[in-house]
Amino acid sequence: MEMITNVNEYEAIAKQVLPKMVYDYYASGAEDQWTLKENRNAFSRILFRPRILVDVSKIDLTTTVLGFKISMPIMIAPTAMQKMAHPEGEYATARAASAAGTIMGLSSWATSSVEEVASTGPGIRIFQLYVLRDRNVVTQLVRRAENAGFKAIALTVDTPMLGRREADIKNRFTLPPHLTLKNFEGLDLGKLDKTNDSGLASYVAGQVDRSLNWKDVKWLQTITSLPILVKGVLTAEDTKIAVQAGAAGIIVSNHGARQLDYVPATIMALEEVVKAAQGKIPVFLDGGVRRGTDVLKHWLSEHPVYLPVVFSLAADGEAGVRKVLEILRDEFELTMALCGCRSLKEITRDHVVTEWDRPRIAPRL
Repeated sequence: MEMITNVNEYEAIAKQVLPKMVYDYYASGAEDQWTLKENRNAFSRILFRPRILVDVSKIDLTTTVLGFKISMPIMIAPTAMQKMAHPEGEYATARAASAAGTIMGLSSWATSSVEEVASTGPGIRIFQLYVLRDRNVVTQLVRRAENAGFKAIALTVDTPMLGRREADIKNRFTLPPHLTLKNFEGLDLGKLDKTNDSGLASYVAGQVDRSLNWKDVKWLQTITSLPILVKGVLTAEDTKIAVQAGAAGIIVSNHGARQLDYVPATIMALEEVVKAAQGKIPVFLDGGVRRGTDVLKHWLSEHPVYLPVVFSLAADGEAGVRKVLEILRDEFELTMALCGCRSLKEITRDHVVTEWDRPRIAPRL
């Protein structure tokens, strides 16, 4: 493991160590998986315009999220069912996030409960919420997260139905029998069982509330004092409505390309959303981040990115998650130095150039 030099190498190791059903669940996207590839490829179409001869002997990576100071603009994305990847699952991820001084997102569909994650010690954590048909269960979940010290709710808004993930259908995906969705333990919500297609798709069809709409953002505000981030926004139109609805922030996300295929890569949707938000609420990015260079390219939003860590967790448990955060932090610091930026506030739109604005800086011959 000491020879690992970048984030992508963890996926190759995870593929070797995980059962095919589990690896495919974490790695695959919806339908043709065009957006899955585009989430990565889009970053390669954004190039740097580095500034030279800047004193970069001291570089400050720190920033704040919802008033909480973190060590770097990189947070851990909420990935479901992490104990499929490693026996310590979300426990290991929580400890690694805390050690790195950053934020962890916890999925509603975690294999460790909000209370269990809180028991790992202090940390800044955000609870990713799926709204179920039974609103009493939703209220209970939100209050439990609040009582467990979570700092915000990330409301998932792009999943009225589960995207068609063909790998899960072929594998007849189901949660291994020794694991449970811990946040729902003891509640009469059925089980994630084996079916003729994807067990998860069948479970979601039975539990998730397809009537979820903007009024429910207001409803959530009546049951919790926690800030509500809207996760799954890709357009200016929805950004403006989110601001009007009182959202505390937006997460630009296409659900890891696992929902609607042929939506833009999140980095391509970012500028539209940031302009529409007009600085009124923070805009975070989720999807495709694998390099420190990606973090700087997205900094147009002036807020952190989410990084998935499940492959590093599968490869080496807590140590793997710690190392993947360290790798990305080091890469980002190097990128800042080579672009002539000493702090996050020095990163500007002029540090990057895209295909659609190259004429703006084309030299006169």
